[in-house]
Amino acid sequence: MWQAALLLYHLCSLHDLVWAQDEVASVAPQNCSVHCIQKGEAGCEYCRITRADIKNALGFHLFTNLGSCIPWPCDHFHGTEDPQKCQHYVQAPNDVKIEFLDGPNPIFDTIVVSWKPSYYGIAFLRGFQVSLQHLGGSRITCQLFLFHRNLTLQPSHANTVYKSDPFRDLSLGAQYALTVMALPVPEQWENFYHSETFSTRSCAEKNGLDKCNKDWYPRYTEVTQEGTNITVTFNLAPPLLGISSYFFQCYANGMRKYIDIIPDFSKNETHHSFQLSDLLEGVNYTCEIAANREDAVRKTFSIYIQQKAHSVGPSLTLMLPPALVLLVFLLLFLAACVRKGPTLHMRKLFLKPGLFPASLSEMEQQDQDGNAPEEVMAINRATPPRLLICYSSNDGPAHVKAVVQLGAFIQKHMATQVFLDLWDSLSVAREGSMVWHCQKIRESDFILVVCSQGLNRRPAAPGTEKFKEEEADAGLNCASDTAVQVISEEVGRAKARGQDLSKYIAAIFEYCDETDIPTELRLVSNYTLPNDLVLLFSHLHGMTLYRPGSYLKVNHISAEGFTELPAGAALQQAICEASMAMTAKKHPSLDGED
Repeated sequence: MWQAALLLYHLCSLHDLVWAQDEVASVAPQNCSVHCIQKGEAGCEYCRITRADIKNALGFHLFTNLGSCIPWPCDHFHGTEDPQKCQHYVQAPNDVKIEFLDGPNPIFDTIVVSWKPSYYGIAFLRGFQVSLQHLGGSRITCQLFLFHRNLTLQPSHANTVYKSDPFRDLSLGAQYALTVMALPVPEQWENFYHSETFSTRSCAEKNGLDKCNKDWYPRYTEVTQEGTNITVTFNLAPPLLGISSYFFQCYANGMRKYIDIIPDFSKNETHHSFQLSDLLEGVNYTCEIAANREDAVRKTFSIYIQQKAHSVGPSLTLMLPPALVLLVFLLLFLAACVRKGPTLHMRKLFLKPGLFPASLSEMEQQDQDGNAPEEVMAINRATPPRLLICYSSNDGPAHVKAVVQLGAFIQKHMATQVFLDLWDSLSVAREGSMVWHCQKIRESDFILVVCSQGLNRRPAAPGTEKFKEEEADAGLNCASDTAVQVISEEVGRAKARGQDLSKYIAAIFEYCDETDIPTELRLVSNYTLPNDLVLLFSHLHGMTLYRPGSYLKVNHISAEGFTELPAGAALQQAICEASMAMTAKKHPSLDGED
């Protein structure tokens, strides 16, 4: 009996040992003294380094915005007695993760970073440095962690998870750049850090929608129809948000209906109902309702006014035989017209300047025969589509000038509101270029990425003349190139989720190649400018170019007629100058020829 019990005990012990080996160890920072780290004493295997420790090691205070980061930590904490410890290669950490913590302050977010060390050079690993920078700002928050001098990690420790201290007081809904660096960092090595960008949680994600004034919107809407009376019911904001008024608006066939709403909270504190009138039957309206505050999130829904059923009376019955005879004559007449052969007509498009803030030209058409009546069309939008243009300035000022002239032509003659960073330099300087781009990406209806060779160019090696030239323009290039990377990532995520990609557009000028378009942006609509200006116009306004028996031709936007306008001629000249500059850049020997 005792032998069976002993066997069972050994089996249980073996199971506990296997389970313990499979569990991934997690290491949190320790409070240690610099003396403990340098002497290699027990209890200081993984230590946080404070500002006071750095002052004692260096003998002076660091700048405040550097936090507890120093660019040469290994030399001052380990290299004095054994300089060789800081001259070995250690590869970048991997499996970097960001964990959000629920802090007591509802207006800030808190994160903890975790990672695993790479087994390449793990025996020479002396510690880690974690830095966090708010995109659009200059302040850098850093944390420094060191092992004591006698600690040597084995390849099996590559599965150990190391954690940072909490990063507190992070702005909600903001973007940050995170860098986790392995120490030491000899100058000749490159792959020693892991860097990525992330966004903190929004107020609604952290605290709930009912506690966020800026993110709140009516989630419940109900539309009922009784005869010609339309009643709309929606939920009111919680009293703690202090929202006392709302607005409602509908769009259909170029018309807009706007209503200010002030609920009577003494009757109902949770919901409010109001009635609509003067809406047309058989029309589908697109409606919005939101709090009457600046930049309020809007709830969008549709209202369809059903037509009333009409009974067939005796008078209509008496009129049916003559109507049938008239219908037969009409069919015979149409058949005779069809025998003469179909005629392809152009449609006439009028862009009404009163609907848009930009100055728009009226575009006239003629059909092919010159005799048939023209079909008149109008753009049924109360506001112009908003277009953000992103580009790379790595191809020089001539390419940037072509982008600027393209934006001017689109805004002036294609009924579109254009966002371009060069036109909004004051906001870019105040908010930061990256923050400005991220905000416009959210606000825009469409995003046009002007692709070029410089968009895919990798940075030059440090120390070279080319690197010095790029470093001088780093402030101009970094934000636009980073914005294009953000857009490419959004396209990839939208494609993976099966979402609509019509918001994103890629274009190249005629002096560029299709290979200049990044791989992710080849998933969206691609155009070559200026030849495809009409296709771009159709994309922005959702208009069909071809219909049975007719097609749409917009003068002054076509590839043949756009140069008749001053803005079009300026665009064509800028494209030609950029083409010559690109050719000279690819073949510098041509500049010296006679």
